[in-house]
Amino acid sequence: MANKPAPAENKMGVMPVGKLLANMAVPMMISMLVQALYNVVDSVFVARISENALTAVSLAFPLQNLMFSIIMGTAVGVNALISRFLGAREQEQADRTACVGIFLALCSFVVFALMGALITHPFFAFQTNVNEIVDYGTDYARLCLCCSFGVVLQIMFERLLQATGRTHLAMTTQLIGALTNLVLDPILIFGLLGAPRLEVAGAAIATVIGQCTAAVCALGMNLKKNPDLHLHFRYVRFHGPTVKNIYRIGLPSILMMCIGSVMTFLLNRILLAFTTTATAVFGAYFKLQSFIFMPVFGLNNGMVPIIAYNYGAKNPDRVHRTIKLAVCTAMCIMAVGTLLFECIPGALLTLFDASENMLAIGVPALRIIGIHFVIAGFCIPAGSVCQAIGNPLYSLIVSVCRQLVVLIPAAWLLAQTGNLDLVWFAFPIAEVMSFILSSVFLRRTLRRADAVMAIDAAEI
Repeated sequence: MANKPAPAENKMGVMPVGKLLANMAVPMMISMLVQALYNVVDSVFVARISENALTAVSLAFPLQNLMFSIIMGTAVGVNALISRFLGAREQEQADRTACVGIFLALCSFVVFALMGALITHPFFAFQTNVNEIVDYGTDYARLCLCCSFGVVLQIMFERLLQATGRTHLAMTTQLIGALTNLVLDPILIFGLLGAPRLEVAGAAIATVIGQCTAAVCALGMNLKKNPDLHLHFRYVRFHGPTVKNIYRIGLPSILMMCIGSVMTFLLNRILLAFTTTATAVFGAYFKLQSFIFMPVFGLNNGMVPIIAYNYGAKNPDRVHRTIKLAVCTAMCIMAVGTLLFECIPGALLTLFDASENMLAIGVPALRIIGIHFVIAGFCIPAGSVCQAIGNPLYSLIVSVCRQLVVLIPAAWLLAQTGNLDLVWFAFPIAEVMSFILSSVFLRRTLRRADAVMAIDAAEI
């Protein structure tokens, strides 16, 4: 492919911050909402099969999250590094980073496929002796992992679009994948329109087809509509210095999300000691909270390249204004989530065909967990700021302390009371600690970043 000249100035360096953040983040927030919708619809359809089917999909979450942790963390490093190189006008380094990112995505697929083939059945058998849950969970997770080539390429290609400010194109690819999944879900799960009834396996197949469709679309958009990056496929290979730089930024994200898998697995073990219904409630909560958290993650995806670009361009004023606006917006979104969880928890759970027992457990659970949402609205963008401008270790420390040092021990101790309702208080307890650490680390990160930008600007 012939080289295409990059534009003289990217919009991330010149557009007014409020308009720029809206331009970058709103498409991602919309696409994340659609992603959350089809995740919920997936579980809504599965719940119509049986509560055991919903429990199986819930127990599969740690494996799925582990897969997403590796590829999304890698993509975070690629995204931030490309934006920084473009801000510093280092085009060749930006192009190489994009190509090495594609190589790393393909390597990740090989790892996931091996995991799917080797560990899925033992994973479920270790958690429960209910054969139906084990069979459903094995079918679902094995298909998602062994056919993960679609999702790894989709995520990587979409992050290349985001890194250059083309979030509307990334939104389009996500919408295409999500809508494909939405259409195929009921057809393959229940055997409509002449298709075989595949039940839980049908949900996995619909997801994989949607991911592959989105990956093809995202590749085409990068080749035809992304002039800021030049994909030279001879560079799609291992390059030690670039890999090191990618994972210096992305590894904390990988570890943070992997920690989420460990937390979910351990909390499921604590909840299973009460009843499998409690695990189903926990799974339903994760689907529902994605409606609230996904837009904030979309906001983050729009914020990170803006901060990285302007940090690379030595523009502290734009960095600070972007952070303030993103944090305020995130906390407002989370406040809406708190209101929903406090006011209509029963209505939310009925989406999953909740039984009386599930409602009795789930209604107080949602109300208790929802308390911490507004605090999380500060902590999530604060951690992303640390990653975007070179202090990813801070985000890792916060994540480890929140999920493993505080949340799981608190849940275990509260479970010793024999009162399931008390276990859910582990979430707001852990978030308070996260807020304290996030505040301290964000302050330190910004002080260091301001000093670096001031020195570099003086030298220029």
